[in-house]
Amino acid sequence: MSCQPGGEIMEDDGARAVQDQWMSTQGLARYLHIHEKQVYALLKSGRLPGTKATGKWLFSRRLIDAWLEDRARRNLADVRQRSRRSEGALLAAGSDDPLLTMLIAAAGRSVPGGAIFSAVTGSAEGLRTLGEGYTDVAWSHLLDAEAGSYNTPAVIGRYLGDRETTTVHLFNREVGFVTAAGNPKGIAAFSDLVRPEVSFVNRQEGSGIRFLTEARLRAEGIDPGRIQGFERSVCTHVEVGLAVRAGRADAGVAVGAVARLLGLAFVPLTEESFDMILDRETFFSRTVQSLLDILQGEAFQESVRGLGGYDFARTGRLLT
Repeated sequence: MSCQPGGEIMEDDGARAVQDQWMSTQGLARYLHIHEKQVYALLKSGRLPGTKATGKWLFSRRLIDAWLEDRARRNLADVRQRSRRSEGALLAAGSDDPLLTMLIAAAGRSVPGGAIFSAVTGSAEGLRTLGEGYTDVAWSHLLDAEAGSYNTPAVIGRYLGDRETTTVHLFNREVGFVTAAGNPKGIAAFSDLVRPEVSFVNRQEGSGIRFLTEARLRAEGIDPGRIQGFERSVCTHVEVGLAVRAGRADAGVAVGAVARLLGLAFVPLTEESFDMILDRETFFSRTVQSLLDILQGEAFQESVRGLGGYDFARTGRLLT
């Protein structure tokens, strides 16, 4: 699965595309959101994996997905190489958070040339791209269900391979159900999601919120297949809130800040540790040190206090 422009993982043609292992040129054009003529242009250039059968081009969905991922990784590597030309610039990927967006912007303003180019990929993919050397920083809040804590060496080690890193705590944040104002359907627990009149909006696979949701469902013995909308996914906390506000879903799991910003109800579930994973050389860079100074500063914390649900008591602490 991948996040399409606008965030939502499409289910109309997408649901059929999951089942259809082969696509025609017309089907591929729809899948890639391009004109059919562009498909033929890519074929002519030899850059598109396809095969001819009975005179017609056919495309394996699995090979197309692999081709797209390869192109994305190559582009990411190119961006990283270009960012190195700007002293202090870093490339990051991983989790999403409204406060993090504000923090990255503030850090970019404080260090000349010290921009952080960050992609919202979900915690798991952020760690994987860091481990493969495509990025400098990963943002993560992956739950270790057995340990009951976040970003443990056992969990992040699955994605980092042999790369040696350190984990720096940024902040704790409140996470819970986001529902319509007043919580008209009385959603207070995961067991409420299986009610037939309740629809759910999920986060994409590999995101920390998806990890948390699935871990809680397993612990409570709830079959995700019984939850209406479980396979409908978006890529950010704000998109969860917007889906609920627009009436496309009755509930989703997101940070409390989103509920407050959008005037929605919020039912707390847990407090997460939101951390930064990077190597020691990057940790001592001007850009990262500036980011930590800003986050620990009274001025920044005061500016985001209205969001609510954040705790900076352990900010900057080295966890590993």
